[in-house]
Amino acid sequence: MRRLRLGGVVLSLVLTASAGACGQAISEPQRWTAAPTAPAYATALDAQIQKIMKDMSVPGAVVMITSPQQGDWTKTFGTQTVGGGAPVAVGDHFRIGSNTKTMTGTVLLQLAQEGKIGLDDPVSKYQPEVPNGDQITITQLLDMRSGLYNYSEDEQFNARLDNDPGYVWKPAELLAIAFAKPPYFPPGTAFHYSNTNLILAGLIIEQLTGGTLQQAFQQRIFGPLGLSRTQLPEAADAGIPAPHPQGYMFGTNVSTLANPALPPAEQAAAAKGELKPRDVTDSNPSWAWAAGGAISTAPDLTRYVTALVGGGLLDPAMQKTRLDSIKPIPTPDNADVGYGLAIVKFGPLYGHDGQIPGFNSFMAHDPATRNSVIVLTSLFAGPGGQQPANAIAMAIMQALYGRSLVPTPSPTR
Repeated sequence: MRRLRLGGVVLSLVLTASAGACGQAISEPQRWTAAPTAPAYATALDAQIQKIMKDMSVPGAVVMITSPQQGDWTKTFGTQTVGGGAPVAVGDHFRIGSNTKTMTGTVLLQLAQEGKIGLDDPVSKYQPEVPNGDQITITQLLDMRSGLYNYSEDEQFNARLDNDPGYVWKPAELLAIAFAKPPYFPPGTAFHYSNTNLILAGLIIEQLTGGTLQQAFQQRIFGPLGLSRTQLPEAADAGIPAPHPQGYMFGTNVSTLANPALPPAEQAAAAKGELKPRDVTDSNPSWAWAAGGAISTAPDLTRYVTALVGGGLLDPAMQKTRLDSIKPIPTPDNADVGYGLAIVKFGPLYGHDGQIPGFNSFMAHDPATRNSVIVLTSLFAGPGGQQPANAIAMAIMQALYGRSLVPTPSPTR
């Protein structure tokens, strides 16, 4: 997704009073029970992940695999800061970028099953200023076929992210950037990943519920699933709850806009350890909001993606509608990938991924085998432009399925 490049897709919920605001420390660390013995695939996979971490200069990562047939495996890699410091922990908080889209989409689908909105309703019924809004349906917002310009592809917007990283963006400002540019295509005629769609979806949710998007997530997802370590921070809150790794990025938002890869000389310097990624942890993510502003942990995301894909958040009819909505999207390597109502399919797995400055993440669940895969990394992209979480996910898919199911690059970049 460009700039949450929000993360490529291809290839989550009761906040306690003390943890309700992003940036406040959580006094008690999240606990989990490790498997007593490592599964057969773990040794080779561990080595592969360590190589990916080294090759891409990734400071830290959390991998959590749940597989009833092949065995569960959870492993942390690296440290919370570049060059040392405390090791990354399983319960660490990470920004999860575009995985947030599945949450926004879920709430809108819940409102549809309650009869408060129709999936075939024109967007203009709720947001009359949208270009082609009388022809764009709610479905087309969620399945990335609206044609609306993606504000996060705008160069001036990215320059503002670089020059004023603490700026608190308002949804209206993001839409103004998008609406000033012509649409990519007539609604429903093609696929183009656009954060603009989810900003509109978030505003419609607030319009229909009479509350904030944060409240809707809490009441409809976070609370019912018991995801106490997952949150959508308020716009002015640029913090991440403790414990968390620092988030890093090579290059700038502008320099990586058209091509996330560093120039060859800088790639060589990074490989030698002479060029380090910069710390962008405290950059305000308000510009991502409903498209990619959430924060979570590996254990919470495992629970979330299992419910997301397994029908724990929608009634059976709406869940079927969601999964049936997925249509193939083109990838450079012709991978088996599709996008639907704010959800991605890669082979037999469903989920999403996320890329936001400082972090890259991946979540997926296979309803047939009940395999779940979570990858959280503290680097936006490697020196060569690679998405580290997606690269690790590719290695995991190879270990579990004997083939890669995560295309590269991600079609949501």
